[in-house]
Formats: sequence, structure tokens, C-alpha cells
Amino acid sequence: MTPPTAPDATTEPEARLSVVMPCYNEAATIDEIAARVLASPHTAELVIVDDGSTDGTRDRLARMDDERVKVLLQPRNQGKGAALRRGFAHVSGDFVIVQDADLEYDPADWGALLDPLVKGLADVVYGSRFQSGRPHRVMYFWHSMGNRFLTAMSNMFTNLNLTDMETCYKLFRREVIQSITLKENRFGFEPEVTAKVAAGGWRIWEVGVSYSGRTYAEGKKINWPDGVRALICIIKYGITTRLQRRGTT
Repeated sequence: MTPPTAPDATTEPEARLSVVMPCYNEAATIDEIAARVLASPHTAELVIVDDGSTDGTRDRLARMDDERVKVLLQPRNQGKGAALRRGFAHVSGDFVIVQDADLEYDPADWGALLDPLVKGLADVVYGSRFQSGRPHRVMYFWHSMGNRFLTAMSNMFTNLNLTDMETCYKLFRREVIQSITLKENRFGFEPEVTAKVAAGGWRIWEVGVSYSGRTYAEGKKINWPDGVRALICIIKYGITTRLQRRGTT
């Protein structure tokens, strides 16, 4: 019998990337960010989950005619975590990335994020805003300090050394994210999924990404109560996942 031919080491398999985009009242940016996502050579499908928008976002979504776009409408505003939960259940690509519906994160960074996954080195990749030499818009000092504090607290419970736990850009092998039971409806998704990925023993990499943060006047939605909830989730899921790893639950 002739042995199978080994794949050419100079070529990499084409990655089928599913993009999950939660959105809420993003009429000003949804067309442009969708166009950027669909222009990426990596995009196999774009799953947009509208979280009860009331500003005309849904009208814009109804006009999108690219066959790769799937629009899911939440019956009411429930939060980013709830929208992502629904989106993850409808993806079919090899890999799944979270893309916010504003213009803070650039799909041009996807190639670098995908690289460890395509090479079989990682199961999950985080895009760090603090590990990058890429251009960044100079923004709020206390937001930056808050992100670093929450990341440090998360690392204490998960025994990871992430630099940006709160990043939007989280990229997963599809079977990884679909194997995780998620409960948080709002921004608690970030520490919850991080704790559960760590508890699962998945291989996690970080890659630096660019970032163009927006102001509250421009539509930034996260605020200090979300930070408090994130801290609660870090402690809650950090403790429960540690107990699960020890076989006590």
C-alpha cells in the first residue's frame, strides 16, 4: 500500500472563520464594520445578533444581501453575553471570533490571530491591546487601569498570564467554544469564558492587536457597574472552576 502523501510544509490549510458580532444600537457603524468583515479573505460566515436595537440598526441589517450574513434578532435587549451565546450556537466554521459592531477593533489583525490556531499550536487566541506595537488611539487612563486590574485578578484565579482578559478579540476552535456552557448575559462573559477556558486546560495564546477606542459620546457602552460585575464573575467562576478541577463539585 502506498503511504499517504504528507502535506506540503510550506502551505497552510485554509481556515474557515465564523465571525459572531453582537450589536445594540449601532446604526452609525454597522454597515462599515460588516463591510470590513466581509472583505476579509478569512470570513466564511458572519453571524450578527441584534440585541433589541431601537435606532434603525435592524433596518440596516435587513438590507444586507451577502449570502455569508446570518442575522439573528433578540426579542429584547439582554446583553452582550446573551447575544454571543446565541451566536455561538449557529456557527459552522473551523474557528470562531468575536467582533464588536463598533470600529474599535480591526479585522486586518485576524491573520496574526489565526496563525497559532492554523498551525495547531493553540486552541484559543486572545488579541491583546497591551501587548502590541500596533497603533492605538490614546484613551481613558482609568479604563486602562481598570482593565489591567481585572486582568490581574482573573490571572490570580486562573493561573494564566494574560495581559488583556477584557479584549473583544477572542478566537476559538469551534468545538472549544461550543463545548463551554456560558451563563453571563452582559460583559461578565469575558471573565466567565476566560475562567472556563482555563479550567478546560485549553492551549491559550495572546497576539498583539491594534485598537481605536471610542468615547462615551461616540457610543462606548461599558461603564463602572460592568467593571464591578466583572470582578464578581472573576471570583465566582474562578472559585467554581477551581473546585471542578479538583473534582469536588
